[in-house]
Amino acid sequence: MAKILVVEDNRANLELMTYLLRAFGHDVNASPNPLDALAIADVEHFDAIVSDVLMPGIDGLEFARRIKQSSHARSTPLIAVTALAMVGDRERILAAGFDGYIAKPIDPEQFVPTVQSFIASVTPGATHAPLVLAVDDVQVNLDVIEGTLRPSGFRMVLARSKDEALAAIARERPDVILSDLHMPGGDGFGLISAIKSDPTLKAIPFLFVSSTGWRTADQLHGLELGAVKFLIRPIEPQRLVDEVRAALAQSTHGHRSDS
Repeated sequence: MAKILVVEDNRANLELMTYLLRAFGHDVNASPNPLDALAIADVEHFDAIVSDVLMPGIDGLEFARRIKQSSHARSTPLIAVTALAMVGDRERILAAGFDGYIAKPIDPEQFVPTVQSFIASVTPGATHAPLVLAVDDVQVNLDVIEGTLRPSGFRMVLARSKDEALAAIARERPDVILSDLHMPGGDGFGLISAIKSDPTLKAIPFLFVSSTGWRTADQLHGLELGAVKFLIRPIEPQRLVDEVRAALAQSTHGHRSDS
């Protein structure tokens, strides 16, 4: 059980988040007023703080800046809940001090697991946040994937080739794999074939993320080899987060069959 502070001026959203977190056994302190929440966070310890961004008085960005200046709460995971989708909004949210964000409207099935993943990522002895292995020979592509997924509560490990990916898997088993298709020294087809031929690894959800896999034959071949999705870049950040969460949820609940 975690102790969580929820800050949201919209009563319906506040009640929904509070209900969902308490349903999972968490101790929730809910506040519709960010100034009141600052006073609470200054005297009580929380395992996570979840805050709206657009609020009267002081907005969520200013709330985040003040939290991160507090000696008592600066190390607490701070998660934005936002409907902002304009260019640059994500960067402003993270620059203000938020460790990540959850998009509105709130998905009841994903909200609590996402909050828990942030808590797990900083809590010693807690269940680890999901580990994503991203494989691509282009560093900027890896940077984009990491910059998209890490703020949403995922741990990341990066590899530039098939061999690097297999070496990373030998060190720690990932919960999901994202791989480019065309890479020197062994393409994505070779990587997924190696993964699916190993009984200890074949259940790991595998997604292709490629800017060159436009051919229908390539996409069908990837799915036939066992990929759960074949995503074409450019891809919206929130869609990438959603696809990774969906693959993890299907794997956890046994809704997919291994090829």
